[in-house]
Amino acid sequence: MARDARIDVGAVLGAVVKRLPRVVIVTAALLVATLVVIMFMPRLYESSASILVEPRSNVYFRSAGEQAPASSSGDAGVVSSQIELIKSRDTLLTVVDKLGLRSVPEFNGTGAGGFSPLAVVSQLLGRKSTPVSVDEVVLNALYDRLTVIQERDSRLISVLVRSTDPQLAADIANAVADAHVARRAELSLSDTAEASGWLADEIAKLRVSVTAAETAVANFKVDNDLFIGSNNTSLADQQLSTIAAQINAAQERKNTALSRAALIRGMIEQGQPIDGVADVRESVVIQQLSQEKARLQGEKAQRSATLLSNHPTIQALTAQIAELNNQISLEGRRVADALEAEAQIEADLEASLRADMTRAKSSASTATQDNVTLDGLEREAKAQRDLLESYLQRHSEAVSRIQSSSALPDVRVVSVAAPSVSPASPKTQLILLAVGLVALATQVGIIVFGELVSGRAIVPVRDTMRSQDELDEVPFVEAELEPEQRWEEPVGDLEPVEPVAELDETVPDAPAADMDTAPMPEEHQTAEVERFIQTLTRASESAPEPAPEPVAATVQTRPERRPAAPAELPGIVASADLTADLVLGRTHLLILAAHAANADCEILAEKLVTDALARGLSVALVDAGSARAGDEPGLADLSLDAASFGDVVQKSADNSFAEVPWGQGRIIDRNSTKPLTLVEALGDIYEVVVLMTGRVGATSTLPLFDSLDGRLVLVAGSDDDFDAVGQTREKLLSAGFHRCEIVAAPTRVAA
Repeated sequence: MARDARIDVGAVLGAVVKRLPRVVIVTAALLVATLVVIMFMPRLYESSASILVEPRSNVYFRSAGEQAPASSSGDAGVVSSQIELIKSRDTLLTVVDKLGLRSVPEFNGTGAGGFSPLAVVSQLLGRKSTPVSVDEVVLNALYDRLTVIQERDSRLISVLVRSTDPQLAADIANAVADAHVARRAELSLSDTAEASGWLADEIAKLRVSVTAAETAVANFKVDNDLFIGSNNTSLADQQLSTIAAQINAAQERKNTALSRAALIRGMIEQGQPIDGVADVRESVVIQQLSQEKARLQGEKAQRSATLLSNHPTIQALTAQIAELNNQISLEGRRVADALEAEAQIEADLEASLRADMTRAKSSASTATQDNVTLDGLEREAKAQRDLLESYLQRHSEAVSRIQSSSALPDVRVVSVAAPSVSPASPKTQLILLAVGLVALATQVGIIVFGELVSGRAIVPVRDTMRSQDELDEVPFVEAELEPEQRWEEPVGDLEPVEPVAELDETVPDAPAADMDTAPMPEEHQTAEVERFIQTLTRASESAPEPAPEPVAATVQTRPERRPAAPAELPGIVASADLTADLVLGRTHLLILAAHAANADCEILAEKLVTDALARGLSVALVDAGSARAGDEPGLADLSLDAASFGDVVQKSADNSFAEVPWGQGRIIDRNSTKPLTLVEALGDIYEVVVLMTGRVGATSTLPLFDSLDGRLVLVAGSDDDFDAVGQTREKLLSAGFHRCEIVAAPTRVAA
């Protein structure tokens, strides 16, 4: 089953801190190398000149009727066109000629004008550059050092020039700006000269046409007796116009009077107040009635605050107000009658004026037909004359501008470039900062990636664990045990035992494994163990205790049958006593060593683990003696640095039981201290730790754990000779183990 895992941030930080000196050294070396390269790079100084793009006009150069050109600041296309003109070949050649850049080594290709990686690569490949003219070389160099940009949200163009000489950079920037302004002025003057020539030809033609048109108008007036009045119109037309105006005025007054009368009558019929109509409001009678009505309404409102609506006073006031409204309506009808009479008078006047209009039309019919022809001739003459006058004015202005060179270009220099006091490139601080950051980030990334790939920074996530307070409780009362099941500590202090170096010929030193991998450094191993212990401890303290589950007994024991042994053989302990010592907390770490076969240790360990789990204790079982390779990583892989501490510990769902298998390897590295560290870590977490070291002999792993403060038990099989078992025990005691007990392995039967 796949187990959840997480990244151990502490392990990653520890690996970074451990390799920090190397990271600092590599970063410092890169910074020094970068600084050396920067020192040999040429220093470039940058100067900037600014050009403003906007239509220009001067009131002294502009004609009286000419309007100032409008500026559209949002037209980005205009500014882009100006930028392309600045970078054009013609503009830059003018700068080259003015400053003599063909003789400057930086631009003509004879000096060290900068480092070109592409040119170096081409030379190494044996490619020869195509010969070009001096102008092309100078222009290419100028293109490389020239930058023309538009300032954000403006019509301002900045001309930036870089050069190894700060004064030369400023001169080139100013020369480019001046050349562009002069070119735009020349273009404006050339357009004006072309327009002036075209206007001169058109004026000569128009003069002939205007003379002929004006002569035709004069001759027609004389021939047809067409007299013109004060308003430049014929007398007949003036008379008709006057009569028509009087008719329109009479008709308008009649319609207005009828409309007002109809409005007043309509409002009276609908019961609406007519006080707002102007004609009614101007009547003196209605003004008096309205004032009296207002007074009565005010009095009624004042008395309504204290009297009910059916009070006689209120009713009297209401009746008076109604009577006044009736009188106002009668007066309004009289006003409407007066307006209708006025409309009738205007109608009679309109009829009289229309009769006069008929007589005037008959007398002016002939003059009207002649005026049509005359108007056509006058329009033609006037159009020709206006066009001629316009052309004459424009021609005079164009000639004056050409002669005085007063044309204003649509660009101008607003900021002059000055020599720079500090180089613009290379930017030493920025480059060093970028190199330092990249070097640090790359090295830290490699370290973190290595930790993640190796699995040292990956730890399993524990789902649940028993509460540590509950694990500290004693599962049963010691008084309930039988007397023979109680354990009594030996009297007297035990002297510390030196590490076992040799077990005579029975327990010889195991040869060191022939491995290519070097043991892990002690400080790194210690940090990894501390992280492993902290992970197990946090999971143990945070996980709730699950409900106790029944433990299926896979080992059933018959009444213990001991072979006949001498009565004086010391150190024999019953397996029941051993179980009692484990569950009572008298024994925390139990080391099992087999006399004949590791299978005897496995049978006894299975029984002890089952009994401890049944009593609610947390148990860890470590296989350091079976030598059976499996699918899961184990102690052998840990010793060979093929797995981490978290990988080799297989835990149950509730974390009450942990098992460390042999692993996938064939042997356990005798030079590695990781197996010993793992057992010590498990002892800090679990209440019972059972360690199997295999058969006592050359292949036993018992010497790896000689420094553990545990209880050593020699497991004897049912068929073992007790004399041989006793001799093995004596050899273990003589090898340095201060106490070694003998326990008979229980017999496995079918459950």
